[in-house]
Amino acid sequence: MTSAPGPTELRAQLENLTTEAFRPELAGIDLLPTAEIARIMNGEDRTVPDAVAARLTEIAAAIDAIAERTARGGRLVYAGAGTAGRLGVLDASECPPTFNTGPDEVIGLIAGGPPAMVEAVEGAEDSGELAAADLEGLGLTALDSVVGVSASGRTPYAIGAVEHARAAGALTVGLSCNAGSALAAAAEHGIEVVVGPELLTGSTRLKAGTAQKLVLNMISTITMIRLGKTYGNLMVDVRASNEKLRARSRRIVSLATGAPDAAVDSSLKAADGEVKTAILMLLADVDAATAAGLLKRAGGHLREALRL
Repeated sequence: MTSAPGPTELRAQLENLTTEAFRPELAGIDLLPTAEIARIMNGEDRTVPDAVAARLTEIAAAIDAIAERTARGGRLVYAGAGTAGRLGVLDASECPPTFNTGPDEVIGLIAGGPPAMVEAVEGAEDSGELAAADLEGLGLTALDSVVGVSASGRTPYAIGAVEHARAAGALTVGLSCNAGSALAAAAEHGIEVVVGPELLTGSTRLKAGTAQKLVLNMISTITMIRLGKTYGNLMVDVRASNEKLRARSRRIVSLATGAPDAAVDSSLKAADGEVKTAILMLLADVDAATAAGLLKRAGGHLREALRL
């Protein structure tokens, strides 16, 4: 199990990381006008999508593997420390309202647990054993997929999560922002989005964080598309938990079917708010029970249900 290096070894590791590199041309950035700093920062951010684009083949392969296991009942688990961990928790927390997933279907683990979302938890990121214990607490199985996230690619918590998951037979993905990372090497699917040195030396909440957010967006969104959580580009599994989402549900049914407002409202009421069921009722001209049965037979895929 990966353990934390000593201070001298750690310093040497950091000095060799692209994400930690010092940029002497920006040494006087604090003396510049605010508008000029903003222009420079915006220019830096514009390079991130290209860095992600360079890794699309690896990203797509990882997503297909994740979707295959998730379709068989597996879970998607993100594991990281600091900014990387927070981004994983954020992506996981957005899946239930967006795709109507259960809280245990997409999970974000952050080194140090929930308190680490708002403050540093000393030593948590340095423990691969802590990551293993966190995964054990989930009852990890071979159907699950674990995505270790670390800008440096050397964080013991992320590497430990991937190593433990791989030993358990789970699918593993290592997402980092440095080439030749230990995290990518430890995972079945390594994704290294190299964004270069940061505007502020070592502040990987900037370009590296943006790159990780873009990739996590792809992982969760495309996995859910593959699982039938969308119909075209409509979020047909959205959970209407507030007025905004209820309005969105009505609009989605309307866009998918072209039905008048009265029919949309009637179908949603009969379907107990289930957007996918309401759409099928209107497009196939069936009642709610029949629509629900067709969707069950189709594994939740609306297009497949329409063909039955």
